[in-house]
Amino acid sequence: MTVQELYNQKRMTPREIAAKIPSGSVISTDTALSMPYGIMEAVADRVRAGEVTGLTQHTILEVPGTPCYQQDVAGGLTGVSWFSSGDARMAVNGGWADVMPGFFRDFPGLFEQYIDVDYLCVTVSSMQEGGVFACGCSGAALEALKRKAKHIFLEVNANMPFSASATPFRLEEIDGLCENDRPLATLPASNLDDVSLAIGNYIAERIPDGATIQLGIGAIPDAVGLALREKKHLGLHTELFTDSMVELIQCGAVDNSMKPIHTGKTVSAFAYGSKRMYDYIDHNPDFEMLPVSYVNSPIVIAKHPNFVSINAALEVDFFGQVCAESVGTRHVSGTGGQVDYVRGAVMSEGGQSFIAFPSTAKGGQISRIKSTLTPGAIVTTSKNDVDCVVTEYGVAKLRGRTLRQRVQGLIAIAHPNFRDELTFEAKKRGLLL
Repeated sequence: MTVQELYNQKRMTPREIAAKIPSGSVISTDTALSMPYGIMEAVADRVRAGEVTGLTQHTILEVPGTPCYQQDVAGGLTGVSWFSSGDARMAVNGGWADVMPGFFRDFPGLFEQYIDVDYLCVTVSSMQEGGVFACGCSGAALEALKRKAKHIFLEVNANMPFSASATPFRLEEIDGLCENDRPLATLPASNLDDVSLAIGNYIAERIPDGATIQLGIGAIPDAVGLALREKKHLGLHTELFTDSMVELIQCGAVDNSMKPIHTGKTVSAFAYGSKRMYDYIDHNPDFEMLPVSYVNSPIVIAKHPNFVSINAALEVDFFGQVCAESVGTRHVSGTGGQVDYVRGAVMSEGGQSFIAFPSTAKGGQISRIKSTLTPGAIVTTSKNDVDCVVTEYGVAKLRGRTLRQRVQGLIAIAHPNFRDELTFEAKKRGLLL
């Protein structure tokens, strides 16, 4: 049988694949763009029709419209979010979805050790020579999921980039496939306001030429990227590959030449951004999509001298405890890779870690720097791990500083409208004289 004959034999419709998933099954996808919309919408339709029930679907960083988090499938299809965004956040707070706590680097091991994955369903590129497919925008947990899953179904999408370094799927390994050339989800461009630009400049001026960097999603990481355009010989080793990184590569600031490992290569565990970025990844030998257990290992991160990590927070208290996951008890997101990169960066020779955020929330009504965290807030990064905190008013170095020094540094970068109140709280607690 030729490769094309085998392809034709395994080709189905999304509805036919969904019909093969019985009640009580556990389904999994990987990060963001790996989720096969056609298959999962067909599964959700069967749930709505009462044809199947008791399904569980595991997801990592959801894109808009993820079917398992819609309220009309609640009870028949339960989403379990391993990071949370958009619809998953709403579903978790609404009570019809669940969350899985964990460090991003541990996700592959958690799947292999604890989760019985009946069906792995994933969006992949068009078939390559020899009957090979790959999800060029996700490599985080696919190797582990591929080993653990009892059955594998692919949704072939010509818009998905191919990366030779990503987890391969071969025709003979899969149970079936369908075709769906739906445009890949994209992220809108960030609004770079004065606050984001100020924070970006504070961080960029502390990043030396030749450093290796990790950035996240949003206005502040994009502002950092903009401020780094004049740097030289930067490297990229990051869980998430974004458009700001493509800009840095194409302007010449990033060439990965100083990296002691993966020299000349950009390393990532997943990608989410614009079509321009997806086109950049496609068949690019200078880009490597690798498992997050490797990419986010603090030991691997620390092998890069002058490693710099930039991550976000919702609030920070006087001790330096960082909450990036909840507003009080209200769920916002998961731990992700923040702790992975905070620890890896400070282990790196000359490394630095920045937790960056605007000084206020709710239009200036609330200070994000607080005497104590909001009751019920989740501590993402501990006081013992945090290095530097940044707002539009400057940088507070916390690592190696006493509690009193931390309080002084944090109050100095809080919004001026809240400094007197914070000082009063610190004196009341005996933290300042």
